Amino acid sequence: MVIFEEHQHLPGNILRGSFCLHSQIVARGLLGVFRDFSHHDEDTLAVLEVAVQMSEDAEPTVRMELMEQIPPVVAVLQEGRLHVPALVSQYFMPVIARYLEDPDNQVRKSSQEVLLALLEQGLISHCDIEGKVCPILLERSAPDRDDDCRAEALSIICRMASRLPKSMVERLLLPRFCELCGNGKLFQVRKVCATHFGDICHAVGQEATEKFLIPKFFELCSDNMWGMRKACAECFTAVSYSTSPEVRRAQLSPVFIKLISDPCRWVRQAAFQSLGPFISTFANPSRVGLYIREDGTLSIRPPSQEVALDFASGSPRPSSCSATLAGSKTPVHVEPALLPEGPSTETTHSSSSTDPTESQQKGHSSARAEMAGTSPELPSVSGGLSSSSSEAGPGTCKDMFSTFLYWRTPLPDISKDVEVFLSKAGPQKESPGGPEAACDSCVARSEIQRVLQSLQGHLLHDPDIEAQVQVLSAALRASQLDSTSEPESKQTEGRNGESVSDPSPASDNHILLSASSSQNELSAARILQSTDPTEPQSQANGPLETEQGQDPTALEEEKPKVQDIIPQPLLDQFVSMTDPARAQTVDTDIAKHCAYSLPGVALTLGRQNWHCLKDTYETLASDVQWKVRRTLAFSIHELAVILGDQLTAADLVPIFSGFLKDLDEVRVGVLKHLYDFLKLLHEDRRREHLCQLQEFVVAGSSRNWRLRHELAEQLILILDLYDPSDVHSYLRPVALRLCADKVSQVRWISFKLVVAMLRKFHCHGARALGLSFIQELISRFRHCPKWVGRQAFACICQAVASEEAVPVDEFVEHLLPSLLSLASDPVPNVRVLLAKTLRQTLLEKAYFRNAGNHHLEVVEETLLALQSDRDQDVSFFASLEPKMPNAADTSILEN
Repeated sequence: MVIFEEHQHLPGNILRGSFCLHSQIVARGLLGVFRDFSHHDEDTLAVLEVAVQMSEDAEPTVRMELMEQIPPVVAVLQEGRLHVPALVSQYFMPVIARYLEDPDNQVRKSSQEVLLALLEQGLISHCDIEGKVCPILLERSAPDRDDDCRAEALSIICRMASRLPKSMVERLLLPRFCELCGNGKLFQVRKVCATHFGDICHAVGQEATEKFLIPKFFELCSDNMWGMRKACAECFTAVSYSTSPEVRRAQLSPVFIKLISDPCRWVRQAAFQSLGPFISTFANPSRVGLYIREDGTLSIRPPSQEVALDFASGSPRPSSCSATLAGSKTPVHVEPALLPEGPSTETTHSSSSTDPTESQQKGHSSARAEMAGTSPELPSVSGGLSSSSSEAGPGTCKDMFSTFLYWRTPLPDISKDVEVFLSKAGPQKESPGGPEAACDSCVARSEIQRVLQSLQGHLLHDPDIEAQVQVLSAALRASQLDSTSEPESKQTEGRNGESVSDPSPASDNHILLSASSSQNELSAARILQSTDPTEPQSQANGPLETEQGQDPTALEEEKPKVQDIIPQPLLDQFVSMTDPARAQTVDTDIAKHCAYSLPGVALTLGRQNWHCLKDTYETLASDVQWKVRRTLAFSIHELAVILGDQLTAADLVPIFSGFLKDLDEVRVGVLKHLYDFLKLLHEDRRREHLCQLQEFVVAGSSRNWRLRHELAEQLILILDLYDPSDVHSYLRPVALRLCADKVSQVRWISFKLVVAMLRKFHCHGARALGLSFIQELISRFRHCPKWVGRQAFACICQAVASEEAVPVDEFVEHLLPSLLSLASDPVPNVRVLLAKTLRQTLLEKAYFRNAGNHHLEVVEETLLALQSDRDQDVSFFASLEPKMPNAADTSILEN
């Protein structure tokens, strides 16, 4: 009213402009008014009434200014004792809801941001959302609205869904979202749906996602517009997190492979960038033995929670107590581990054998099957691999372990060849040395040769068939050996039927070179039938190949790069990201994306499948682009946790050493996590890097002082990893060199390093090493011809006294005389630091506050001399009164 009276003599257009300007000023000053009256409830309510009246202003700028003031006003109201949610519901919610359909675009945007901010703080009740907000958004996204209006309403619906209860989203918002996803005419609306698809999936949960959203998502992934497919590729990981492992493997993976092979380059680029994160959604801590803690750190599951297995040795880990054949959803039951003393577990034949060794074997199988909570029965010879008759007990996976339970993708089905072989081989004869047995043995060898010839045609780069060919070849050699060394076989029969070629069987399905030719026929048949897809290839072939004189290291290198944690096509596409052709056809930074995602993929696969990524990692580590190597350098310590100490020492330590000699942009990555990496190595491996640290300082670039600063910080941490003798021999020269650095920031952090070294010498009883280090500090810095070195000595003494790194008697005996001698230094900067050290550090210690201490007199005499110094700064700091002692120190002195 006052404003109107002051301007009623002005023309109409000027009057309207004046009102608009004053209204904006009032809206901007609303926060200050609330701060002044926040302690008075009646005044606060009166101001709220005025704010509601201002919300009806016809000028959009005033409404926008008012809306932008609501979040800080609510924060001020929260500081008071008022019930803020009630005030928001009564005064602000009607304004926000009305502004959601305001004709001005900026006002609508401001109201949407305020709505989300208040909703995230929990200041808006769900009743207001359901009764005031949702009807407006559903009405604005109705079919009769224009495209822009529907896209805007859908955007706020998607952003709001993650902050609302699951039931409300599924009941009110999900039907409209699904309806708009299938609208083929509105490109903008579908683009919004694809962009926020992951948010909606997270809001409604797994069941509703698989029932309603996954079909819509597949339609968007095959949309004609490449921008739609690109948006789907970008949110693919978020959608995968909201689905079950079965849906993720069987349905999402094939669709993702199509996106990787999309004809549009931008879609392929987005898909490859999301490939690593999508693979990480397959991670299963129960299989890999690693999990992420709540604080975000990577940890290893304790032995009490997982089966004891050394991943670094290359032994596989079972994922569950039943394995699933590829292309089939029927679980195949597998037996738990058998004792290595007995013969290999084989399928039983329909013959009445009274051999005590066989009876003992059956007894062990039954007993161990009872311990594992499974049936002791094994599949029959004629039936091949059969479905499990009983599932393993709930505690079997944690209590029992067997390498028989885990392998890779299954072998091809050769059950028909087995039936033909058995039909021609005939029943087992009573006399093992008769001519009929020799004939049957020849038939067995001929049948094995026939099967080998049939498999040779399918040998092209198929690791499954290659493994089977190796097993059958070994069976053929065993049959030939039995035919030529029958007496030796008979002698071996009395030794529990152990294999001639395999004196120490370590697997359930190792080949038994039986004692007679008749038993060899059955053994060859079992080789064909009992090549179980759940047995590790390395264990099935290891003894036979070792028998042939092959190197175990070469066997590890020839291990096929297959696994069953994730779909194999996904892994193949991830490995192909290092192909130079990908950089030309997809993205020039595709190798960087691969390096960024590799630790997550390695965590998903587990260390038992590291052989699948080893070559890829080495290729990335030698990439010509320094940003690729830099990415690996920043994550090599996390990868070391995943792989374990043995694999780290074998595969990562050489790359780590190479990174230390790389460009500064790469070296800083390993330097920032030097302690985290070294603590994972064995003690002997750690000592190998001590010399490299010294070379690092020597080769350090003078222009990049941040590297040396980072090195000093890491050296403070890694002191705990070495004994005092190693610290004195290797790290002491590095510390002295850093203390004399040209950059002051490096020198200051190096003084802390010196303090940490002296404390380590003292705490570990290495007094002689500590005194030697102190004498070297005195000779190098106290008597340094440059004043910077003498100033550094004063800084070191101040840090040692402040941190009490050495006993006080050693300090006053070895360091204090040299420190006090700096009072006659010709450089004022040195005397200033001496005055600060004496007045602000030493005199605050209880030792120097004792009136009977003769060292106190010497310190006070030095301070009196410094107080009359010709330099004003020196006299000022020497005259500065020390801080008052606290109550604890005073009571100690009085006592």
